[in-house]
Amino acid sequence: MRNNPKTVVGQPGAAGVFCCGMITGQQQTATVPAADASRTVQRYQGEVVYIYAYNVAHEMTREPLTKVFGQPVAQFGVDADKRSPKRFLFYKPQMVRLPQIERVGPRGKVRIERTIKLLPIGAISITVRVPFDVSSLRDLVAYHDLQFEHSSLHQEVMRLAEEVVAELKSHYIRPHPQLLEEEAYTVFCIAAPLLSATGSIVPAESWFHAHRREIAALLTQEPDVTRLSKQEADESTARYLSYYDNDLVVIDWDAALIVDEPRDFDETLYIMELANLQLAELEAYDRLLDGTLERSYRDLGEHPLRSRADVLRELREIRIDLARFNDELSNITKFFGDWHLARIYEKIASRFHLGDWHRTIEGKLRTLDDLYQMLRHEQTNHLMVILEATIVLLFVIDLVVLLLRLK
Repeated sequence: MRNNPKTVVGQPGAAGVFCCGMITGQQQTATVPAADASRTVQRYQGEVVYIYAYNVAHEMTREPLTKVFGQPVAQFGVDADKRSPKRFLFYKPQMVRLPQIERVGPRGKVRIERTIKLLPIGAISITVRVPFDVSSLRDLVAYHDLQFEHSSLHQEVMRLAEEVVAELKSHYIRPHPQLLEEEAYTVFCIAAPLLSATGSIVPAESWFHAHRREIAALLTQEPDVTRLSKQEADESTARYLSYYDNDLVVIDWDAALIVDEPRDFDETLYIMELANLQLAELEAYDRLLDGTLERSYRDLGEHPLRSRADVLRELREIRIDLARFNDELSNITKFFGDWHLARIYEKIASRFHLGDWHRTIEGKLRTLDDLYQMLRHEQTNHLMVILEATIVLLFVIDLVVLLLRLK
């Protein structure tokens, strides 16, 4: 997973979402004052959901798949439950659920769930769910860079992605020669409702304000809560939303926290997965544009390596490809009808600076278009010069023939 924030445009990275559940019990940390005892819990139960997005090819064929790794391919679906006016619409990609595997994690043996989503834009999204049962948010910090007994989660997901590409090689159009760096995000999901030591329900927002620094330390992968400044704690937890008293979403650039009923995790996770995919695709096409512009500048220099016609043809193909890419990327990340989920998407899009990525790519597309128009204009002028020269030559030949006849 990445250690750098996603806020740097043009720099790839990884992030994670952690979904956790809370149970009643003793006070969570020694730093919580006695007056806040009603907002403390003894244990947290839930799952950490790791989201990995890979750009593996130019695009994917539209042929329907029936099986991957011997497992049936189904269509993903999610139902929003928040009460709001809606005509619900979600993009539903093909997905495969792999058999559970057992690994030895930070707190003993765990059974891991893995899901693969296949997208027509030549991308795959792999989600891994790891359950946990801890007594403190601090115990979850080790789940950021999850290590198993003989390997790491990152290594296993990388191998799985390579196997997916090899399995579906015939379905990909212009696959990349090697697997590109992933875009990862970690989400901690905590089961609600949160219960105090006395068994009473703790409102999610009250718990959030009482444990804001511990939550910030979890999201920023900081094991020592006392080292984190108040400014950083406030910044890391600034983007949060709550719909009911028992639910909460806190979004940072590298990880997120969800407090909700387990049956409602999926809809929020899917929004985060779409945003993560969007970031991965924007990064991939930004690199593609950089390479195209660099070649174009070089070939249009003093010593061109290719003819103007070749450069013009490549620029035309890139423009068509990016028009298709924009349409398909917009299609997979559109959803209408649930305003709470739309607010969550706005928050995570702001954290990932997706707007800045779009503006950067649009700026490069304008430069590409200027180069294309310049070359077209130059090509037109060149043809006009040839045409004029041909007319003059024909006129001279006609004049010569006329003079010879007169003689």
